[in-house]
Amino acid sequence: MIKNPSVYEINTRVWIRRFADQNKNVRLDEIDKSVWQQYKDMGFDYIWLMGIWQTCPSTIDKYCFEEGLVHEYRNALKDWKKEDIIGSPFAIDKYVINPELGNKETLVNLRETFQEIGLKLILDFIPNHFSADTSLLKDNPDIFLRGDEEAFLNDSHTFYKPEARDGEVFAHGRDPFFPAWQDTIQVNYYSNDAREYMIGILKDLTKVCDGVRCDMAMLNLNNVFRNTWGSVLDRNGLMKPETEFWRIATRDVKELNPDFLFIAEAYWDLEFELQMHGFDYTYDKRLMDRLKDAPVYSIKEHLKADLDYQSKSVRFIENHDELRASANFGKERSLAAAIVTGTTMGMRFFHDGQFEGKRIKLPVQLGREPNEQPAKCYLNFYKRFLDIIKHPVFREGEWQLLDTNIAWENNFTNQNFLAWQWKRNFDTRLIIINYSDAVSQCRVPVDIAGYPEHILFKDILNDHKFINSTDEIFHWGLFVELKPWQAHIFQF
Repeated sequence: MIKNPSVYEINTRVWIRRFADQNKNVRLDEIDKSVWQQYKDMGFDYIWLMGIWQTCPSTIDKYCFEEGLVHEYRNALKDWKKEDIIGSPFAIDKYVINPELGNKETLVNLRETFQEIGLKLILDFIPNHFSADTSLLKDNPDIFLRGDEEAFLNDSHTFYKPEARDGEVFAHGRDPFFPAWQDTIQVNYYSNDAREYMIGILKDLTKVCDGVRCDMAMLNLNNVFRNTWGSVLDRNGLMKPETEFWRIATRDVKELNPDFLFIAEAYWDLEFELQMHGFDYTYDKRLMDRLKDAPVYSIKEHLKADLDYQSKSVRFIENHDELRASANFGKERSLAAAIVTGTTMGMRFFHDGQFEGKRIKLPVQLGREPNEQPAKCYLNFYKRFLDIIKHPVFREGEWQLLDTNIAWENNFTNQNFLAWQWKRNFDTRLIIINYSDAVSQCRVPVDIAGYPEHILFKDILNDHKFINSTDEIFHWGLFVELKPWQAHIFQF
């Protein structure tokens, strides 16, 4: 398995329109190979094609024009029209490619192209729910969570009567902290039939992709599912399963393909538990939140976690669920945060539009994006930065968090710094970031054993060179002064 890989998320239904002409849509396997090669050349190992599965157009008029969503459409796309609304890619009919993106041969052809280039393909697995109008209701109704007439009368927002089932009551999918998603139907994870069905889907997916990003993966943990649906489970006489679904699913799938990747969207401090149940990587949203709002010391504390846990964390500053980093952090801070998430351990995650400094968060129900001009400062930064972090030292090296000590008496701006290093054989990269809005100084202890009297530090991020005294570094540490939100990436 690739160490410290990089993944690039694409909102597929929107992205692919960039390649279509006025008269003809483009299938995924018709995208020129050079497009995918560019991602490989940038250093990416995985491409996550978010939102390729078939949805149910019938849910659009029913569920996609409520007031809150319309407000989001208006904010993202001033001239939006009804036909721009294509429904949520996380409310799917079944795991068949959307006809607008291709047919059953498309993924086979696309994966072959990826393999020729050296890329791997990540697709969505949405364990918690399907579309409220899924065709599976006709042939596989028992995989879904049923309600009763009393539940429907008491809470018609959470429970509904699908047309396909002639008055029977089922639950919409939900997160226990929010109202139900009315365009979805809840999978019943206290049902063996449902578990076997979903594991069967995962096994089938091993034939067309190299891994799955599992939406809201913590929702079907036994205790979470119980806390969400306790009263319904009791009325149906459903007992807690002996084993967690993910432990069985990851085991069975990896027996077929040991390298098949499981990535969990995860929150509520359940990331470690999901790793223990077989996930290769889990979202690290807490780091993103701390980079946005928390003091520097809390970021340092976060990066002191067990190294095995960190190596399985997905580091990011934006994705389709989050605000755009350029708008959420501001320019200087967003670039500093990108250096943090791109040079720490784990999976480095980047989002389509991030490199251009896009500012508008697009609701996933929208099928058309606004025209935002790329910002050269972002393009220039990411071009250089991605070229730096694709070096083997950042992938296969050993990572170590470093201290940032006082530069001189009564100057405590050292607390504004983050510092770590990567080592692989005789290659070293030293990353030092002033993660604050003030000019700051510190001294960083650096292992300089075996180096000559003077050391050349090449700042490959800013194209500068510094010659430093080995004796001074040995006694006091490497002196660093940086402007707000600036960083060094030293090669020495």
